[in-house]
Amino acid sequence: MTPTTPVTNPPGTAGPRRPFGRTLCAMVTPFTGTGTLDLDGARRLAARLAADGCDGLVLNGTTGESPTTTDAEKSELISAVREAVGEGVVLVAGVGTADTRHTVELTRAAEKAGADGVLVVSPYYSRPPQDALEAHFLEVAGASGLPVMLYDIPGRTGTRIEPETLVRLAAHPAIVAVKDCSYDFLGTQKVLARTELAYYAGCDEHVLALYAVGGAGCVSTVANVVPDRVAAILDAFDAGDTARAAELQRRAVPLIEAMTAAGLPGTVTSKALLNALGRPAGPVRAPLRSAGPEAADGLRAVYEEFAAG
Repeated sequence: MTPTTPVTNPPGTAGPRRPFGRTLCAMVTPFTGTGTLDLDGARRLAARLAADGCDGLVLNGTTGESPTTTDAEKSELISAVREAVGEGVVLVAGVGTADTRHTVELTRAAEKAGADGVLVVSPYYSRPPQDALEAHFLEVAGASGLPVMLYDIPGRTGTRIEPETLVRLAAHPAIVAVKDCSYDFLGTQKVLARTELAYYAGCDEHVLALYAVGGAGCVSTVANVVPDRVAAILDAFDAGDTARAAELQRRAVPLIEAMTAAGLPGTVTSKALLNALGRPAGPVRAPLRSAGPEAADGLRAVYEEFAAG
């Protein structure tokens, strides 16, 4: 089955193929104070992210706490966000699990709920060899009419999608993109050189670096709180002002470090800042724990210094 969503650049853009837009946010899943799904909050957050520079949203990903949301909640979230942002914002639904059958079910449910594409992470814990991994992705890719973004994050899954495997998978018409958290910049460039896969930086510190060698954009955690600043990095590069783009990327480093590399998961730090700013977020679900007062205050200080710059 081939994808029904056109795999083309948005109107007015040039350069690398961007099947899912350019500036995507790995959106948190807002919960109420009692831990239930906050659909109204999700609508408001998604609308704000779209208005402030995101042309795509990834729902039900790691930052969206997909391991602790039910299948029904995942579909409800997609439907609610689609209602809020309309058809002008690309919605990519995280559907990856450790079970091929379950991943296929979530893919079909995401299509029914209104997603434009799916994000499929390598099956985790079981650590399948490359031939089994390839078969898993091919089965998911053929299960719906949605285009697929593969998610390469071996630090979490325990399994790398090897460059040669990615080259083979690129032959499938529905497999069109990669969210890259491999931390193998050489391997990434080798795949870029040999395929038409659209590469999205999944690590905020790599947003500009990957874009500069032909990446399509980013799937950013930091964009939950500063979507305009993330978009501005890519805007400057597109305008030919590479020095400005580099300056903006460097300015973001303290916030990127505080949110993604200072000991707390990005979900926790994103929600702590969103809550502090009065935006929809709420608590995290166990086994995660919300940031304590000291950590939350530290995050807010870094954010305020960055926002003032």
